[in-house]
Amino acid sequence: MDFSFGADDVAFREEARRWLAEHVGLGSGDRGARRAWERELGRAGWIGIGWDRAYGSYGNRAATLTQQVVWAEEYAAARAPERVGHIGENLLAPTLIAYGDAAQRDRFLPPVARGEELWCQGYSEPGAGSDLAAVRTAAVRDGAVYRITGQKIWTSLAREADWIFVLARTGPGERGHRGLSFLLVPMDQPGRIEVRPIRQLTGTAEFNEVFFDGAVARAEHVVGGPGAGWRVATGLLALERGVSTLAQQVGFARELNDVVAEAVRTGAADDPVLRDRLVRQWAELRVMRWNALRTLGPAAGDAGAPSVAKLLWAGWHQRMVELAVRVRGAGAAAGPGDWSADAPYELDAAQRRFLFSRADTIYGGSDEIQRGIIAGRVLGLDGGRKRG
Repeated sequence: MDFSFGADDVAFREEARRWLAEHVGLGSGDRGARRAWERELGRAGWIGIGWDRAYGSYGNRAATLTQQVVWAEEYAAARAPERVGHIGENLLAPTLIAYGDAAQRDRFLPPVARGEELWCQGYSEPGAGSDLAAVRTAAVRDGAVYRITGQKIWTSLAREADWIFVLARTGPGERGHRGLSFLLVPMDQPGRIEVRPIRQLTGTAEFNEVFFDGAVARAEHVVGGPGAGWRVATGLLALERGVSTLAQQVGFARELNDVVAEAVRTGAADDPVLRDRLVRQWAELRVMRWNALRTLGPAAGDAGAPSVAKLLWAGWHQRMVELAVRVRGAGAAAGPGDWSADAPYELDAAQRRFLFSRADTIYGGSDEIQRGIIAGRVLGLDGGRKRG
């Protein structure tokens, strides 16, 4: 398989690199600056460059799959601000294109493309994390609306989002995959929606709990129709492809380069065992890249491809940050600057990365769940026995 980029891709890369070099500083700062950055991306047409053109451009650029890879890689290489609009662009929008109706696409895609409306995802619940079929949040039809009661957890960007898509049970008495619906819910409902941040080991709070107490969703904002929630929700997960994984790997390569440089500086690279581990990390990262590129081509329909990618990068990243700690030695346990009982203990970037990486093999579907998906959808196994 040819993993090289064509002349049009090279030109597209140069255009993206120039634009990012001129604008990337605009998005650094507080939440207001990050929202302004989304609008800047929207004005330049960089949001939704891979959307199906049959449903309109909504002001965005048309880009081939390889050009989407180029943009994702250049964005990461430029150390551009972390996106707060990626859930709307990369999850909600493709789902509406695949499963929504014309009115839903006309209402929600343009403000996402302009960077004006931000989204978050209401899937996981206490007791229903990777097992989405166990969700208990309920939505009851009340005339022209649904009223939602329940709780979601581990919700990224809930404090920034204008809307949340919610997997809820609309079929009373039904269990498992049946009786679920996919609802589009406005977040600005004081007294009906409450967001509580979850403080982590790192001291930060990227994730949140979201509580619904009679929150309202309009009946026409049920994607795919009542009861189609499982098909839509799992379809959304299948839309996560190798483009984002390739961009993620740019950051991984930067982290690995930093570890190698530290190992050379401290002399840790003279240890043949440690040097072998560094080479192995480099080789595995190259394999991940080739696998991600493969899934963009003829293997794009492979039902297990997202699960394979998740297993590869989660384990790799945990091993990499553990190796970084070993390279730093005893200094890896010391915080930056002076510490005393009167001052809070601060973590440096490498320490935060190590602590956060403990969750790599859990969030986004635990390793056990990913292996179960591969066993069922790829190997055709059911209860340890092969079907058919």
